[in-house]
Amino acid sequence: MLEVLLFLGGLFSGVVNVLAGGGSFLTLPILGLYGLSTSVANGTNRIGILLQNVSATWRFITKKELDIKNALFVTIPTIIGAVVGTSIVLSLPEKIVKITIGIIFLFMSYFVLFTPKVWEEGKKEKSNRFLSGFVFFLIGIYGGYIQAGVGFFLIYALTMLEGYNIKQANAMKIFLTLMFTIFSLILFSFNNKVALIPGLILGAGSFVGGYLGSYLNSRVNKKFIRYVVAGMMIFSAINYLFFR
Repeated sequence: MLEVLLFLGGLFSGVVNVLAGGGSFLTLPILGLYGLSTSVANGTNRIGILLQNVSATWRFITKKELDIKNALFVTIPTIIGAVVGTSIVLSLPEKIVKITIGIIFLFMSYFVLFTPKVWEEGKKEKSNRFLSGFVFFLIGIYGGYIQAGVGFFLIYALTMLEGYNIKQANAMKIFLTLMFTIFSLILFSFNNKVALIPGLILGAGSFVGGYLGSYLNSRVNKKFIRYVVAGMMIFSAINYLFFR
């Protein structure tokens, strides 16, 4: 029964992560129900993240919906940050980190809901390259250490700093997450923080969900995706502030 729940959780999180983000807020508790410790669940969850992003990225590339030419600049600092984030223990108390992130998500959700033009059309000019690289490095640290909710930061940065509209940002977000998850998963595996069997069950569902999410991303309108992103941001903020 738990195996079925893992598969379905992976399927749902794959769709949600491609369209918006926050799917790990569902899969991490399910892995906990399976009997995994918090650290092992955090590592095992990366299998699902990896596989959903493989299927989604493959579809984005075949449909020419991914801006591969401009991906390298933001990919490198994100990967470096993820390696750092996976390798270190944060000095701030965990409770303070969660409250801070919850407040940030609520703040970002306001702009997603009430500044529709920027999100649906993208910005006309890109930001300073140094600033952009530094921001993606910080996002990589967060993604490597926690993962849950990293897609929101990536969407925000890709829209506000790189000028993508929300559909383009979703595709780029998936590619970036795929790249840094490879390195994070390797580090978690070397430290015996990955449970293979539940990870593969979760990953199977996530693979299907990732492909389905990429299919929907190209077919639903930008306003709908914007509402989904805002809704998941608010849900994740409440999760961080009150339930974690």
